[in-house]
Amino acid sequence: MPKINGNEIRPGFVVDHDGGLWAAVKVNHVKPGKGGAFAQVELKNLRDGRKLNERFRSEDKVEQVQLDNKDQQFLYETDGKLVFMDAETFEQIEIDAELLGDRRPFLQDGMTATVEYYGEEPLSLRIPQKVKCRVVETEPVQKGQTAANSFKPAILDNGVRIMIPPFVGVDEDIIVHTELMEYSERA
Repeated sequence: MPKINGNEIRPGFVVDHDGGLWAAVKVNHVKPGKGGAFAQVELKNLRDGRKLNERFRSEDKVEQVQLDNKDQQFLYETDGKLVFMDAETFEQIEIDAELLGDRRPFLQDGMTATVEYYGEEPLSLRIPQKVKCRVVETEPVQKGQTAANSFKPAILDNGVRIMIPPFVGVDEDIIVHTELMEYSERA
């Protein structure tokens, strides 16, 4: 694994630090009036989700880790585990459903997701940024409400509650941005 200087860490880098794998979430470069410059880095543990704020000086050496990305097809869920299949080898793997967190309802049968591996260990799971969903429950349109930039609550076919524009009705398909958990456009 390549070693980099502490001030070369950027958001999204994965580093081996204190015996664990950490992803850099935020990086702030500081040049105080007295003393040397440093990078204030917010790290997130890829295995258990803990957060850590660490200060790295330019002379500090850190090991940058390269993760392998593989596209895998979602098959089904069983006992809190998500079962995926590798499209090339047809090998099936089980991944803990907690890796997706609150985006879990957007995972649909047959969907292709990107799994990041460290060796043979799956560390994170990314689903497509935009997913098609159907509105199953919402309020009717009220006259005069369309003039202002207003939204109304809705429940989707996967049970997720989001805010949608007033012109969208029940049984309409919409595109939902999975990272922001909000309405994107009509399908």
